[in-house]
Amino acid sequence: MSTSRSLTARLILRSLIAVIFVAALLFLPAGSLRFWQGWVFMAILFLPMPVTSVYFLKRDPQLVERRLRTKEKTSEQQTIIRGAQWIAFVSLVIPGFDYRFGWSRVPLWLTILSQLFVFTGYLITLWVMKENSFASRTVQIEEGQRVISTGPYGLVRHPMYFGAVLMLFFLTPALGSWWALPGFLLVIPLIVLRLLKEEKMLCRDLPGYSDYCLRTRYRLLPLLW
Repeated sequence: MSTSRSLTARLILRSLIAVIFVAALLFLPAGSLRFWQGWVFMAILFLPMPVTSVYFLKRDPQLVERRLRTKEKTSEQQTIIRGAQWIAFVSLVIPGFDYRFGWSRVPLWLTILSQLFVFTGYLITLWVMKENSFASRTVQIEEGQRVISTGPYGLVRHPMYFGAVLMLFFLTPALGSWWALPGFLLVIPLIVLRLLKEEKMLCRDLPGYSDYCLRTRYRLLPLLW
């Protein structure tokens, strides 16, 4: 019981920090709480969180424990993830300034459509976590881990990264900004690099993964790659 309470407390604390941090990145540069695109993005990220947190805490607390770990096993992966995070954080500041100074003119229909794609990417990441209890934030092989080939893993070998790329690609028009797009696009090659190195490790250390690669052709993008 104490372990369960500790895990819940850690998850709540991490979630509150994330809400405050993302809100600061969005609204301080905007200089206004009327930045409605920022509110929609916050809603996409955080409104489902209480429901999903309760669900995973009850159904798969080990997954929650794995998702709370952030320290990579290798310095190479740590460098990749830190680089991606810093680029994303800096890029997330730009839409607020864009709103304040009116640099971009993104059509309303495109903003709303992009927000739907961002939400779809978020739902894909939740689907992955539901399907794979070993969907950790860090690249590692754990005791008892097995190859997952059902659900989204039947479409691409790295559906979590697919969801992340979908969110990154549509995030800037979803936030009403074009100027932040180059920064978020820079994150995608880092995701690809991380994916390739992770896949090499999985083929080497996870029994059955090489056969899974033969059955599921596409790494990241269905019908493309």
